[in-house]
Amino acid sequence: MLNRRHIRVKVMQSVYAMHQNNSDNLEKEEKFLFYSIENIQDLYLIMLSSLIEIQKREEDFLDKSSKKHLVTAEERNPNKKFINNSVLQLLVESNSLSMALENRKINDWHLNEDYIRILLEEIKNSDLYKTYMSNRVNNFEEDKRFIVSVFTDLIAPNEKLYEYLEDNKLTWVDDIPLVNTHIVKQLKALKSTDEDFSIPKVYKDSEDKDFTKNLFRKTVLNEPELSKEFIDKTPNWDSDRIAEIDTIILKMAICELLKFPSIPVKVTINEYLEIAKEYSTPKSSIFINGILDNLVKDYQTANKLNKTGRGLM
Repeated sequence: MLNRRHIRVKVMQSVYAMHQNNSDNLEKEEKFLFYSIENIQDLYLIMLSSLIEIQKREEDFLDKSSKKHLVTAEERNPNKKFINNSVLQLLVESNSLSMALENRKINDWHLNEDYIRILLEEIKNSDLYKTYMSNRVNNFEEDKRFIVSVFTDLIAPNEKLYEYLEDNKLTWVDDIPLVNTHIVKQLKALKSTDEDFSIPKVYKDSEDKDFTKNLFRKTVLNEPELSKEFIDKTPNWDSDRIAEIDTIILKMAICELLKFPSIPVKVTINEYLEIAKEYSTPKSSIFINGILDNLVKDYQTANKLNKTGRGLM
């Protein structure tokens, strides 16, 4: 689920938190870094299970309506296209999802049913729902398009849901777009022949987990030396005037350039420029790009870039 850029962001945030807290407890901060990353799985399961709970709530509503003392013809024979939606049924019946929810002890919606009610009401009041429910026939491709649209247009951008997630865990704020994008990608890839729903691992592989640990440790343990690499490249900038996020980004980028031989120079520079655009000041990416560009030229001249493999320069 995690990509390398998001790993870099999580490491950057952990280094920044260490600075803000004046902490030098490497093991404690590293433990929290991995804890915050593992919690991305919980966020993923909470968002995905919202679809299940919405389906169950509507099914319960239809069942109770049909058992009322005075029942209308529509309540006696309701349109069940929504609750019979093929994708929703796949999620409801998924053993993998059920086991993951149980293992991670995810029961948020049982404790916060109001959010499911709000989401269901928004769905049922939408033109998207009215168009979908204009007939009673379930078709897998139509069912899938509908659920993708519901998740993309109604669930993911819901402000009350966002506020709930933000209050639940502050570390989730930057994880929400990543998780929602992954869920949409998974939903779009579903096929009518699928028998279960695949639950992704947090890390793509063990190399990504090692990369997380090594980037954090090598950056923190070498901060004084990494600072010296760029401080004389900023003659027009007082070190105190450089945004702290910028200095952290520079240290991490230089750390990758010098201590991660398998990562291409262009990849490192492009990744950190994108991070700077998103997390620092409007001019930060230009400032950082200028410094890194000059450093790379110096490193190449001094033969300090020990990159292995083809095309890594």
